[in-house]
Amino acid sequence: MKFRKSIATAPLLLMAFLSSCSNDQSTVVPSANENQAQTKKFNSKNSSEVNLGLAGDFVILSKTGITNVFQSDVTGDIGSSPITGAAVLLECVEVTGNIYTVDAAGPACKITNATRLTAAIGDMQTAYTNVAGRINPDFLNLGAGDIGGRTLTPGLYKWTSALLIPTDISISGSPNDIFIFQVDGTLDVSSAVNVTLIGGVQAKNIYWQVADAVTLGTTSHFEGIILGGSGINLKTAASINGQMLAQTAVTLQMNTVVKPQ
Repeated sequence: MKFRKSIATAPLLLMAFLSSCSNDQSTVVPSANENQAQTKKFNSKNSSEVNLGLAGDFVILSKTGITNVFQSDVTGDIGSSPITGAAVLLECVEVTGNIYTVDAAGPACKITNATRLTAAIGDMQTAYTNVAGRINPDFLNLGAGDIGGRTLTPGLYKWTSALLIPTDISISGSPNDIFIFQVDGTLDVSSAVNVTLIGGVQAKNIYWQVADAVTLGTTSHFEGIILGGSGINLKTAASINGQMLAQTAVTLQMNTVVKPQ
């Protein structure tokens, strides 16, 4: 009798097991590959596009000047405010775009427009505050502040101290994906290190909010929009496909700087 009962209940147990397996199919299993930051779905609200306002018109915008070692190659508009135009040291031949200053000092080809620059600087600060204020990151202190060799997927990333990129990294996603990186300390990219975009990712959708100084090492290549709480420094022959929006100065040394389309 007991044997017959066991046979009768077996189909029910099997159905319950199959149902349990079906429910588990939607479970996300974290990747075992530590070189990829793709174990979470990102919070779309915290990783939405950033409104740069008038600051978005500039490839380089700073509050305390733009220094330069000749010859750099800059594509896009540049400007500095409230400091005098004399602190903008790029020559006209180095810039494919407009050079804006607050006064009559500066390069011969400058456009004096203090009103436009004041508005752009205000928008830059607003954008910085907006990005810095986004909470609940998808990735917190990834790599303990060292992300060399990793592939980064869409989302909001936060580091509570300095961030180092000592070896090449990739940023992977689709053309509409947004990437936001919050760095509470410095950001340092080592010499000859490349940031590479994969899958159609666009530099205009990558935002690096950095509280302290940013340094791009010799011959390195960087991608994205830098919202710097301090200075942004490019060493000899470093290049960037992006924008540099700095609360203090931007320093160039024979660099290539291109504003994304």
